[in-house]
Amino acid sequence: MTPRDGVLVALAGQQNAGKSTLFNLLTGARQHVANYPGVTVDKKHGQYGDNVGTVYTVDLPGTYSLTAFSLEERVAREFLLGDRPDVTVNVIDASNLRRSLHLTLQILELELPSVLALNMMDVAEGRGIQIDQARLAARLQMPVVPTVGRKGQGREALRQSIRAESARQAVRRAPPAPPVDYGALEPMIEQVRQRLADFDSLADLPRRWLALKLLEGDTQAVTLLVERVGEESARPLREEIDALIAEFEQGQGIDVGDHVVGCRDRAVERLLDGVITGAAGNRTTLTERIDRILLDRWLAPGFLLLSVFAIYQVSIVWGYELTNYTWPFLAKGRELIAGALPGAHFLVDPYVRSLGLWLVDSANTLLNYVPIFIILFACIAIVEDSGYMARIAFILDKILHRFGLHGQSTLPLILGGVFAGGCAVPGVMATKGIPDNRARMATIFTVPFMNCLAKVPLYTLLLGIFFVEHKSLMMFYISTMTIIFALLVAKLLTKTVLSGHETSPFVMELPHYHLPTFNGVARRSLERTWQYIKKVGTVVLAVAVVVFVLLHLPGLPAERKAYFAQEAEAAIERFEQAMAGNPYREIATGANLVPLINYYSDYKRAKLNATGAAASQRVTERFQARNADFYPLVTRGGDRDARQANRALRNLARDRQGLRQQMREERIAYSILGAIGRGLEPITQFAGFDWKINVALLASFAARESSVATLGVLFQQGDDENQTLEERMGQATRAGGATALLAVSVILFFALYPPCLATTMMVKVQTGSYKWMVFSIIFPTILGLAVASAVYSIGAAVGASGIEAMSAVYWSAFALLLIVGLLSDRKASRQLRQRFAAASLPT
Repeated sequence: MTPRDGVLVALAGQQNAGKSTLFNLLTGARQHVANYPGVTVDKKHGQYGDNVGTVYTVDLPGTYSLTAFSLEERVAREFLLGDRPDVTVNVIDASNLRRSLHLTLQILELELPSVLALNMMDVAEGRGIQIDQARLAARLQMPVVPTVGRKGQGREALRQSIRAESARQAVRRAPPAPPVDYGALEPMIEQVRQRLADFDSLADLPRRWLALKLLEGDTQAVTLLVERVGEESARPLREEIDALIAEFEQGQGIDVGDHVVGCRDRAVERLLDGVITGAAGNRTTLTERIDRILLDRWLAPGFLLLSVFAIYQVSIVWGYELTNYTWPFLAKGRELIAGALPGAHFLVDPYVRSLGLWLVDSANTLLNYVPIFIILFACIAIVEDSGYMARIAFILDKILHRFGLHGQSTLPLILGGVFAGGCAVPGVMATKGIPDNRARMATIFTVPFMNCLAKVPLYTLLLGIFFVEHKSLMMFYISTMTIIFALLVAKLLTKTVLSGHETSPFVMELPHYHLPTFNGVARRSLERTWQYIKKVGTVVLAVAVVVFVLLHLPGLPAERKAYFAQEAEAAIERFEQAMAGNPYREIATGANLVPLINYYSDYKRAKLNATGAAASQRVTERFQARNADFYPLVTRGGDRDARQANRALRNLARDRQGLRQQMREERIAYSILGAIGRGLEPITQFAGFDWKINVALLASFAARESSVATLGVLFQQGDDENQTLEERMGQATRAGGATALLAVSVILFFALYPPCLATTMMVKVQTGSYKWMVFSIIFPTILGLAVASAVYSIGAAVGASGIEAMSAVYWSAFALLLIVGLLSDRKASRQLRQRFAAASLPT
């Protein structure tokens, strides 16, 4: 609902004019701002106060016009028409006045009180452009305020102009003069306007604007007319308008829409006559000089691939080295939490302890990758703020069209994780701004193929185990392979299930290059990393609880429990026999046995985490203070009796660990989730997946991160083993015969795996159909399993290594991509020639 206890202000402007930056400047909101068109998809709300009262501010989606052709245009126009803001701040790029003023004229035609914000004045001045602001304000009959949003300049002047315009419009009664004279169309505009005056239900709308839109054949305006006055009442008027359109086009020899655009263009020329001076006509700007290199048709693809590779090398490969420093801190945190939980029993721990350590292990597995994400998000922020992100869209536009996508598909794909570190949920949300419905649907189904941040931990894990020597090459394959798959799948979908959907053209601008600021890059990097941490603390832990329950129910059968209890008694009996006649026997048996073995496990874990002699000495002092009687038994020093007791204790600990591990595996095998995982093995065996991998993949449907978290606990060797997941899983998988070929199979399946639960819900929201939501789950599952099974089965048959299999898949897919792209290009060229030939034939 529109607030009525203050001034309502709308910020409207073309994409990349700096609206969101000014919105942040006015309201103090910390909205995400990037040097990339189309970042604002929905309306953003904020407010600020001045010496008069509250000013409610709305940041509308960036749009080049108010024709309601795209979703952004519809959202902006519907708000301006329906909410009728007290003041509309038209934010324009001062260095591109001619292009920007077309939207200004359309806002004035809505008869809205407006203020013109000449943003990016620093860019205009840098290009030698001087603007006569007073003359422009007089011609437009609206305040003009120079601003530099990213530097915080012009805020107070803009706030004062907003308040002054609001007060001035409160006492104005007559509508403003029309900003554009449409010449031969004017009599028809007036005729339709007078007919519209007969309908009281249209009284709140600017009738001249509505008359113009109806003559242009604007479908949204026609819909609005029918909704307001009814089908029966609208039919005669629509027939009259159709007759006027036909009369005009026959008499003038031009389409009404083209005539309107031409009149506005001439109006802009008259507005700017004498307003802009000093612009160097042949002066080459820095942006143009850079673009000559980065956008060169031969060099651009190389720079793009180099950028992707550099981001992965810096963030994933080099950033992974930082985890060697973060893991000890996480391990110490686990040790502290383990000490605060109820003590472990000899075989079966209390559920509070088991669940607590399960959650800690699940979180630690993912939090260990935080350094990677900090660097990754910083790299992405630099690419966004510099202006290169828009160039990526420009470079990929022609390619995307060949595969049935749209130029504006670039932003959703980037948000989904073209560089990795994205998320499919905002990627799918961003597709609402794509005017081409067929490309929008194809983008929705291909965004989940991108390397979202939740996939990175699994990729990093598998590369750290199986591809240590080829980590950089594998990351390059993974980063670009998903794009190849997405394009091929998009082409398949647009030629089959989406072939009947509508298409429309792509319009986009390239912003000026800007030097990213350290504060902006650091803030966005930390904010995005914090969002990841919050996801670990909410979604992942919630999934971990569900998985914990499914892995512990219904539990071991009674006969297996009795067997393990008997084996435990035998191990304890062997320990007691070994301690016979030992002076330490009294403090090592009976009620002290379980506390002693837990003390031993804690001591061993603490020693493994200690780095350096000083840290090791502190561990010694801490455990001596904790229990001086137990300490001689857990070290290999001391007298002969203590060494003998230590050997017996180590044997008991080893037997206990083996029994607990065997119980854990059998409990999982008997569990609900284990049964499901084993039930899938007849299908997934062709891809090399055993039941543990099946369980991890099932858990990842709720949240991608859960795959690594689940594997981290499934491959846990015991409570006393405080190793990283790479160490634990590497030992277990190699012992079980797992190879790099299996890792490739998992990577390929995970790359094509269905979107997570949150993304599937967003697919439902964006498509409005449960059918498409189900399709988004079933189709990738079949595709991913087919690809993984083929690669694993063929690779195993020919004896291919992991890197050989991955290279074969990558370059085969790349060759198919080139073939499909070239065929599509030839078809498009043939259709274009046919159109020109048809146009040249005599009628």
